[in-house]
Amino acid sequence: MAVTSSTGTSSTGTTSGTATTGTGTAGLAAERDRAGQAGPWEMALRQFRHWLVNYRRTWRGSAYSSFLNPVLYLGSIGLGLGTLVNKHGTAQLGGVSYLAFLAPGLLAATGMQTAIGESTYPVLGSVKWRHTYVAAVSSPLRPRDLLHGHLLFTTLRLAMNCVAFMVVMAVFGAIKSPWAVLALPAAVLTGLAFAAPIEAWAISLTKDSPFAYLFRFGLIPLFLFSGTFFPVSQLPVWAQPVAYATPLWHGVALCRSLTLGQIPVLESLGHTAYLIALALAGLYAGHRTYRRRLYV
Repeated sequence: MAVTSSTGTSSTGTTSGTATTGTGTAGLAAERDRAGQAGPWEMALRQFRHWLVNYRRTWRGSAYSSFLNPVLYLGSIGLGLGTLVNKHGTAQLGGVSYLAFLAPGLLAATGMQTAIGESTYPVLGSVKWRHTYVAAVSSPLRPRDLLHGHLLFTTLRLAMNCVAFMVVMAVFGAIKSPWAVLALPAAVLTGLAFAAPIEAWAISLTKDSPFAYLFRFGLIPLFLFSGTFFPVSQLPVWAQPVAYATPLWHGVALCRSLTLGQIPVLESLGHTAYLIALALAGLYAGHRTYRRRLYV
């Protein structure tokens, strides 16, 4: 016969619940052991599929903007404003038209903007509002799997947006070299150099107000003053070293050299190494911040 305490809990139910909980805990521990034995990206692919399922409901809107934005930018600034710039000479642009100068810079900037968009609100929302990350770490998925899975999805989004931009570039005649095909991975790498560090930071936040400062004092100044619209050499002397240190400038310079076919090998390797180092540093930091936030 079950004996009920003053709290309304029977001793039989408690014993059974404890046994069940113990069994469940042991099962989860076994699953975690198997996850630890899985390949480094095998579990991350499960999280990647989660983001793909979510994206199936919203891809149409992002697909339209992926093509519309480059058409508007290249049409209004590259061709419209570019007509005035070309009339005053293109010596400062390396002797190329303003459209050919502008397009690869906007390609790299597209990588930056996509990366920042994917690594801010979606990350904080998953842990603060929707709690999907909180639920996920109760499964065999580990915090690093969540980070890797979302970075895989961010890489996919970067590739999609950059491919769309390059298609529009080709239609506008802004591609001057077959080496431009390598500008796609260069733009994706530029995005990852932003995505990994920002994601490592975003997971540690408890409110979204810092994102406004990131957009206002980070994204916009980088977009305007990292060589996208005019050479960095036109900036004041004191501001030039700051611009050269930004990851967007390295991405812009790398994409521009590839689309124009003017490729200084050592400089291009330096740009690539800089961007890879930032992405890896962000990945390392993300392992720590994800674990700190999700394993309480």
